[in-house]
Order: sequence, then C-alpha cells, then structure tokens
Amino acid sequence: MTDALRRGDSVHPAHRLLAALDAFDELPAARELRARSYELLAARSGSRIVDVGCGAGRAVAELAGLGARATGIDIEPGTVAEARRRRPDADVRTAGAYALPFGDGTLDGYRAEKVLHELDDPRRALAEAARVLAPGGRAVLIGQDWDTFVIDADDADLTRRLVHARADRVPGARTARRHRNLLLEAGFREVEVEVRTGVFTGEVALPLLAGLARGAAESAAVRPEQARAWLAEQQERARADRLFVAVPLFVASGARA
Repeated sequence: MTDALRRGDSVHPAHRLLAALDAFDELPAARELRARSYELLAARSGSRIVDVGCGAGRAVAELAGLGARATGIDIEPGTVAEARRRRPDADVRTAGAYALPFGDGTLDGYRAEKVLHELDDPRRALAEAARVLAPGGRAVLIGQDWDTFVIDADDADLTRRLVHARADRVPGARTARRHRNLLLEAGFREVEVEVRTGVFTGEVALPLLAGLARGAAESAAVRPEQARAWLAEQQERARADRLFVAVPLFVASGARA
C-alpha cells in the first residue's frame, strides 16, 4: 500500500476506490461473503446474472467461473475500462442502476454489493431489478450501515463525530438497514437477511479511516488538525498491530414473485 493511500491524499478518487476494494476483496471474509452471495443467487451453469456496481469485475469473473452468464454493470466509464483491461473476456458495460440494459424478465439473478447506499432513490433501483428478473429470479443486496462503524480510538467522542459526519455525506447512509423492506416493497418474496461483521486489524482499513477523517474535516464537523491527529493515531495503531475496526454488513435476498 502506498504512503498516499495511507494518508488518503494525492490519489485520483477512482484509483483510491479501486485500490481499497482490491485490498478488501482479498480478505478471507470478503471471499467468503462473495461465495455466500453466489449461493443465495442460486448461481449455476447458464444462469443469467447481473452484478450492479461491479467495480473491477471480480464477482463477474467468479460467477463466470461457476458457469453463469454474468454481466457487470458500473456507472463509471473509467472503472468499466479497468475491468475490461483486467478481464478481457468478461461482459462489462457502462450503465446505471436505474436503467439496466436488459429486457423485461430476462435475468435469473441480480447482485448489488455496496451500491444502494450511493443512490438517491434505492426504491427505483429495486423496481428496475424486479423488471429485469424473471419470475423466481433471485436478488442479493450487500451493504454496510455507515452509522454503525465500530472503531477503537482514544477519543470516543471525536470518533463518533467523525463516523457520523462521514455518514452524513453518503446519500443513503442507512439504506442497508432498509434492504429487507426495500425488497418487500418491490414485491419480492422469501426475503431473508443475514448479518456479517467485517473485522479489520491492519493497514487494509487505513484508506477507510482516512476517508472518515477527510470527510469530517471537509464538512467542518471537526477541525483539520483534529482529523489529522486522529488519523495519525490510527496509523500508529496499525503499525503496532493495535488497530480495530468492525463494520456490520447486511446481506438481504429474495425471489421475484
């Protein structure tokens, strides 16, 4: 990991995001979570599945490895270009969650990981999911609740302010806790929710923490020097193997009626 990524500056936001995602995606817990999502999708040979917000296309490639006819969708052209560079054989397209490039009832599975919290209207995205899925088709939503990060730090009050200030900058900071109701409102049945907690104790969490500090300073929730000091403490904790971050992840699934 570069020093710039540790600090959270001097890196293009798209590159920073991909680097952070790469680091998280390599963790055993992240691989296990992706595998669980494929089980919930009932992915099998010939399944037609879309991965919305596919990033660099890791899940698309893994689904294809299971025999599925997987398509990745991302709204960022640069991210799509990177996915195509890394995985030339993958079907990856530029599109948004509100207008998927598929006909009515043509898909068997819909997967969206860490996507719905970025949307102003998640109901519209789930209506689109219901449109493209065939009857009985499966949807799986994975996301974190931005208000419930658990971080060990010397100053608990400052840490709360940092977490909440960052959450306030996310369009749907609390969307993940609504996944079940969003699926039900969109007409899905057999809706279930699982909770997984990601625990991070090393440098892999520093880009996330740098983002919290940067966002809080930019919103004037804390003074810049407070944010810098807090992040320096977390960097020192990482070097001393004393960093602790826990993030609840909500996994909701359902079948289209």
